[in-house]
Amino acid sequence: MRMWDVPPATMCRQHLLGEHLEMHMFVGAIAKGTSMYGYIENGLLDVSKLQSRHDELVTEMTNRGMKHKSPLPEIPEHPWRAEAIDVNVSLLELAHRCAECQKLQDAYYK
Repeated sequence: MRMWDVPPATMCRQHLLGEHLEMHMFVGAIAKGTSMYGYIENGLLDVSKLQSRHDELVTEMTNRGMKHKSPLPEIPEHPWRAEAIDVNVSLLELAHRCAECQKLQDAYYK
């Protein structure tokens, strides 16, 4: 699981939907009391952005004609502080993993 935190328009359908699912998974894990320390420490999650990131992904999904029917549950209280995600690292990783994301990035940053 991870929060890419890149502009959603630069993500292919698979990665867009995958990150959306992972926002729900993170909230569920936090609700169960699962530690998010490793994700935060490794720059894969900024807990303070879960709701806003979910909303960004939903906006892009809607722009692409997808239907969204899964509002994010309330994020439980947690002990973790916000950590920045390195968007440049995320962009490079997505481009390395996925040719479609690379094409979308090229068009977006043209």
